[in-house]
Amino acid sequence: METRRWQHPPVCSAPILSEVLSVCICNPYMRRCKMAIALLVACFVLYTCLGHIPSSLGVILRTTDKIVWANEFEPIELTCLIESISTNNPRIEWKKIKNGVPSYVYFQNKIAGDLEHRAQLREPANILIFNTTRSDTAEYRCEVAAIDDQRDFDEILISLAVRVKPVVPRCSVPEAVTVGTSTELRCLENEGFPAPQYRWFHNDEELPQDPKTNLKFVNSSYSINPDTGGLKFRRVRKEDAGEYYCQAKNDAGYAQCSPQMMEIYDVDILGIFLKAFGALIVFACLVAAICHSFRRGCFHKKGHNENNYNWPAQSSGVDYGDADEGHFRHKSSFII
Repeated sequence: METRRWQHPPVCSAPILSEVLSVCICNPYMRRCKMAIALLVACFVLYTCLGHIPSSLGVILRTTDKIVWANEFEPIELTCLIESISTNNPRIEWKKIKNGVPSYVYFQNKIAGDLEHRAQLREPANILIFNTTRSDTAEYRCEVAAIDDQRDFDEILISLAVRVKPVVPRCSVPEAVTVGTSTELRCLENEGFPAPQYRWFHNDEELPQDPKTNLKFVNSSYSINPDTGGLKFRRVRKEDAGEYYCQAKNDAGYAQCSPQMMEIYDVDILGIFLKAFGALIVFACLVAAICHSFRRGCFHKKGHNENNYNWPAQSSGVDYGDADEGHFRHKSSFII
């Protein structure tokens, strides 16, 4: 790379300046002294206009932006401007630092790492990324080494953040809700960067975050959380019926889900009465069936005392007397 090397104008060379200054010191009122002062002023103006910095200060870098935002799949240039340098063909390197781990982006005069074939070095030391991706979000460090300069090294750090457009969010809308009840509609998207803000639409009209600010929605009881995508109704009205869809939006763009219908029904008092009456009839029939079964003895079980057991007569034993020997007779005996 051809670098910028500043040369002293002949009129501002060190020997000439020292000569005129010595004359001015020795003869402060001579014409040559006035010429010397004019020459000094001219050299100062020349240095200022040309942006010259003496080479003894060494290599100095700067950048136009230390924090850079880019949209995904669009080009972006990271600037590393060399303010001062005297060395021809200085060593230029770029490093990418992500999660505290550095890796080469430009090394040994070629693009390296995950930017290979997607970037190029532009004069003086800028990096141009053709199509940025979300993986390019990181810190980038430009390093320039100049061996012929008194200050032979300088670096500058640039932070790159890539915006990512949201994808189509996932929306959840209840199909039917009863008047006077509460319900919630949900919306979620987790690809966009920075995190998107959410907006809800009812019949293609955006719902204001605060319904009290719009006469059309002043009687609505909903609340919207733009950070989480929730749309909550404390008490649903008939007017809340219709099509709903959600939109997720950030600085890179927006995406929205397809409209979904939510119907609102009145409270069906007759239906509730008929259902309760039907349940009462079923319960009465069940009780009557159980009572009838008890009367018929379907649930009666015989006890052990109702079983007829015939105990066999004992034929063993010794008869110690007959019927004529008084009232007391041994019917049996036990052998011990």
